[in-house]
Amino acid sequence: ASVFITGESGTGKELIAQFIHQHSRRRSREIVAVNCAALPEGLLESEMFGHVKGSFTGAVRDKVGLLEAANGGTFFLDELIEMPKPIQAKLLRVIQDGVVRRVGSSSTSSIVNVRFISASNRDPEQAVKDGLLREDLYYRLRVVPIHLPPLRDRREDVALLANHFLQHYWRRHRGADAVAPKLSDAAVATLCSRQWQGNVRELQNAIEHAVVMLEPGQVI
Repeated sequence: ASVFITGESGTGKELIAQFIHQHSRRRSREIVAVNCAALPEGLLESEMFGHVKGSFTGAVRDKVGLLEAANGGTFFLDELIEMPKPIQAKLLRVIQDGVVRRVGSSSTSSIVNVRFISASNRDPEQAVKDGLLREDLYYRLRVVPIHLPPLRDRREDVALLANHFLQHYWRRHRGADAVAPKLSDAAVATLCSRQWQGNVRELQNAIEHAVVMLEPGQVI
């Protein structure tokens, strides 16, 4: 089923998408991601659907798009609301019929079987009202909606995440031989008291910074 993940930036939406893929029957195939906000319309369309030789200046050969590459696996649409409306219409055809037509092609290029996981840090229902997101596409993609609360609303996760990042970055930056530092109860309380406007990503960066500065075995 299609999954739509919402939550503020840094809450871990892509991590949830990867978790879903790795625990599904599609895990033997790829999870292919595209950031809809990172590319201009023409390039995004070419990346997603591919193109045929000569379809535009610089198209010197046929190119397989990301949708075809994701066949049998999962396609992750990050920041879906930023996708231009013409591409939304073309994507809807893929969801309905599995038909992919490359840019510049007058015929069906391939038929794909893809599970879609979408994500946005904005309210999709408001985006539908504002005309930014096609209503028919939205309801096709939100069969299973998942909302990730900001870290400040799940403070019980802070200590778990902080210790995980502490061990992870200590191994990465300092090696397995050096004794990792430990967080004191006071340090955990301090971490839990912060607002973490950047959510899990901000906490992750703070712990990585600490790892670089700390001594082996130090109590934080």
